[in-house]
Formats: sequence, structure tokens, C-alpha cells
Amino acid sequence: MIKKILVAALATSLSLAGAAAAFAQDAGKVGVVVKIGGIPWFNAMEAGIKERGQKLGIDAFMVGPTSADPALQVRAIEDLIAQGVKVIGVVPNDAKVLEPVLTKAKEKGIIVITHESPSQKGADWDFELASSTGFGEAHGKLLAEKMGGKGEYAVFVGSLTVPLHNAWADAAIAYIKKNHPDMTLVGERYGVAEDVDKSRSTALDLISAHPNLKGFLAFGSQGPIGAGRAVEERRKVGEIFVLGPFSPGQGQKLVKSDAISGGFMWNPKQAGEVFVTLADKLMKGEEVKDGDEIEGLGKVKPDFENRNIIVDQLVPINKDTVADLAAMGL
Repeated sequence: MIKKILVAALATSLSLAGAAAAFAQDAGKVGVVVKIGGIPWFNAMEAGIKERGQKLGIDAFMVGPTSADPALQVRAIEDLIAQGVKVIGVVPNDAKVLEPVLTKAKEKGIIVITHESPSQKGADWDFELASSTGFGEAHGKLLAEKMGGKGEYAVFVGSLTVPLHNAWADAAIAYIKKNHPDMTLVGERYGVAEDVDKSRSTALDLISAHPNLKGFLAFGSQGPIGAGRAVEERRKVGEIFVLGPFSPGQGQKLVKSDAISGGFMWNPKQAGEVFVTLADKLMKGEEVKDGDEIEGLGKVKPDFENRNIIVDQLVPINKDTVADLAAMGL
């Protein structure tokens, strides 16, 4: 009798597992292409994608190119189209370069969701956990406070073709110009902030070339890390201030040593979860409506014309918060 019960229980378990697998397959695959694989920011995003996918019974996964090369993102999206996924998510390195391949995906009936690329052509929706103006101004204000409203500063972005990073830079620079006329921007902006080595070497060069340099504003998760290391190498901690969004786990030692003075971020794991939540909603044929309560975004007020869903959920990174954020795997 016991043997029969065990056999029946095992059969039931296998049946449920098979049903769950079948449901996940029927729900459709969701592939998310990020800027670059293997760095803490996108590792956290991948955790969010996988956990939310498991919770909703969706086969959701991340593709991380080996470098921040738009051509590698195009190739990855082409591969997802060939696989017949139902949803493609992207964190673009170059919004314009991706337009043709995202349009191709949509023409094949694939839902396209982007992040960090407002008003992305070829996307059904773009979502942001921080408005470009709010995010940029918050960093500009903090840099001005650290620099005492005087001195030279430099700006890093992921690349000169990443719209969101440049929008943040525009907002920060505009805020500083309006409120702190004694602060001077060095050069234009440098597209190195998704590469820690290039950020470090560029920062070293700028420190050598500009004796009065007092600040780095680095948009791109590797920028503050690279610039912070350069400041440590040149023994300029306390004289040159480094600010920007970065992975707390990667940067906490630099924050504690004051080589990085702080910054703001949103939760990349939460962004990964939102990719899958939105994918699930759209795959079910549900529309995004004004006032919708969407997990991870809260109550939304979509921009239907530009297909943007933007909320402000800034998280400060500083000596008081960095350890707890790092402990969350961020």
C-alpha cells in the first residue's frame, strides 16, 4: 500500500512538473539583451529576470555581450528573433543602431521592451525607474555641494550615442550652469563609462592635464569605479570628488575610502523584474493604462505618444547606505 502511495505521489509530482514546464513554454520565451555581461549591475538585473520568470512561470533569461559594442547587441537580438521568442527586452548601447533590428522584431510579431532608452524607436514600451531630469539634477546638485560650488569638473557617459546617459549629463550640466557659475566643465563629455579601464585611464589623463580639476560626474556603472581608482592612484582623495551611479558591491571599498563621494541609482534587480512583469502583461494581451498599478513601478502615468513609462525611485549611495545595498547583491 505504501509503495502504491509513493508511486502515485511521484506520478503526481512529475505531472505537476510537466504541467509547469508546459505552461512556461506556452507562455513564451523572454530574452533580455543588456549592455555588457559579467559586471555587477547586470548580474543583479539577471537575478531579477530569473526570479520573476520563475515566479510567473515564464522562460525568461538574459544575454550579456562580451563588450559594450552595439554590433554585438544587434547580433544577439537577431539570434533571439531566430529563436522565435515572444518578447525581447533591451538595454541599448546605441539607440539608433538598434532601430532597424528592433523594427524587424516587431514586424515578426515580437514584443519589444527597452530600458535606459526613452522614446526608443522600434519599442512597444520603454520603462525607467528614474526620470532623466531628476536623476541628472540630483547628481549635479550633489557634485556642487562636494566641490563647494567652484572648480573644474569632467563628465563621463556610457557612450555619446546612449540617449539616457546624455540626457542625465544634459540635466546635470544645465543645473550646474544655472546655479553654480563658478564651476567649469572640462572638454565636452567622454564615452568611457561602461569600461572601467578606459574610465580609469581617461581620468588619469584628465587629472594630469587639468591641475584645477575637482570633480568627475560619471554616468555609466563602471565610470565611478574607474575614476575612483584614478583618484586613489594620484592620491587626490578629498581633493577630487567622484560621483555617479554604480554597483554598491563593486564600489563600496572606494566609497568607504572616500575615493567615490557618492551618487544615486535605481535597483537593477528591480529593473530585471519589471522586464518580465511587463512582458507577462503584454503577452497576455493586456494594455498599459493610465493609473495602472504595476509591480516594481507602482502607479504609472504612461506617455502614450512616446511609449515611455517613467517613475522616480532614486536610491542614494553613500557611506550610510552602501553596505546594506551591497548585502542585497547590488
